[in-house]
Amino acid sequence: MVGRVLRNHQIVKKEENAFELVDFDTLTAEQVSELTVLCQKKLNDFKEQRGAKIWQHRTLSEGYISGTIRYEVLKAAKYRCELCGVSAEVKAIEVDCIIPRNRGGSDELSNFQALCYSCNAMKRDRDDTAFRRIAETYRYREAGCAFCELPADKIIAQNELCIAVADKFPVTSGRTLIIPKRHVPEYFDLGRPELNAVHFLLEQLKRRLQSSDPTVAGFNVGINCGEAAGQTVCFTVTFT
Repeated sequence: MVGRVLRNHQIVKKEENAFELVDFDTLTAEQVSELTVLCQKKLNDFKEQRGAKIWQHRTLSEGYISGTIRYEVLKAAKYRCELCGVSAEVKAIEVDCIIPRNRGGSDELSNFQALCYSCNAMKRDRDDTAFRRIAETYRYREAGCAFCELPADKIIAQNELCIAVADKFPVTSGRTLIIPKRHVPEYFDLGRPELNAVHFLLEQLKRRLQSSDPTVAGFNVGINCGEAAGQTVCFTVTFT
């Protein structure tokens, strides 16, 4: 990062979210003007030499993402990076494919997230081996797990990372279980993309229930984590 290199050489210092030259206050107006001209010349030379390649790192594997998807993703993230939480007022927020398209990721809304340009760049720098190890955990199925061996015809809704099934023994009418596709012991083992996917499915089921029955006036969302809290099976979210 440019800021880090210049800071290591004690050329700039960081004040909150901005960088400034060390001893800038001691420069004369003429020196500031000369420095501005030199910086602009360097930028112009760089752009002339590199051309469109300057932005290649941002478009290499993104492809086209529709304006509708961009709007929905940014709206859901409240215009903040979903990884570090920085506001769009501080850093530009980009729409990123959680599972890249060139690795089989879909264009479902649940496969997109809002990341600041720094987090997005660092995410793309991760090596393939680490990604493959993570991907393997999504394919793992545990013998004897009722959810891992769930028949496809029992699924009433799904997205890339989680599914929804009707509760066999509903306490109230319309009670539904939302289950991550990855076998995990409890809620706190879910990653951010999985939490986003669960939330998207909750919203989808909410709209479906309201559409089928306009008299529905409220919803209950429940999570039990640990045997002492009433968890008897692998992680699920209950929705009624």
